[in-house]
This record gives sequence, structure tokens and C-alpha cells, in this order.
Amino acid sequence: MKKYAALLMITLGLFASGSAFAIGAIAVDDSVGEKDPAWGVSTGEDTEAAAKKAALKLCKENGDNCKVVAWFKTCGAYASSNKFYGYGYGATKKVATTKALEMCGNKNCKVVVAECEDD
Repeated sequence: MKKYAALLMITLGLFASGSAFAIGAIAVDDSVGEKDPAWGVSTGEDTEAAAKKAALKLCKENGDNCKVVAWFKTCGAYASSNKFYGYGYGATKKVATTKALEMCGNKNCKVVVAECEDD
């Protein structure tokens, strides 16, 4: 996916929970503008809805057109370059980051964040 921007606005949120089945989500603002899209990551939430809501809230601190691109029960990752982004999820951080980089699809893509529920 293409994105046009110059500066990445970073917002990362980590939420602790005692739930045995914690859930996380990734939200991204990929609108065209003067700066790179904002993003937000939530982890440790009790429900899919709560994880999505938390990720959106964090993304909207620096972005206006945020949307949830992924939710996960294990590991999630977000990768970005100046014009592309990708996300991934899977059983391990390595699987999630590999998928994020593959989706990003550009040699300049770097993993911005990778989180696992058991970290």
C-alpha cells in the first residue's frame, strides 16, 4: 500500500491486563498529507472491540483518518517507509514482522513496532 508523507508521527500504547486471552490491535492513518501517517498499537485488552478502540484512540492523537488494519491474539507488527506501510500478525514476533515487511513491499521498509501478548 502506498502512502505519501515525510514525517512519521509515532504513538505506541501498551495496556496491561490480567486476561488469559489478551488481544491487541493496530490502527493506521494512511491519508495523503505533509507527514507520514500516525499509528497506534494496543495490547493486553480483554476483547477485540476494546483492542480496536484503544488502537484507534492512540492513532487519533496524531492522525485524522485512522482505521484499524489488524487485530491479534498473539503477535502483531507494523512496518513503514516514506511511501509504503504493512502490518502482520502471527504466532511469533518473527512471523508478524516478516508479514509486515512483505506487505510493506519496499526495500526501505523498517519495522516500527512489534508486540506480542506474552511480552
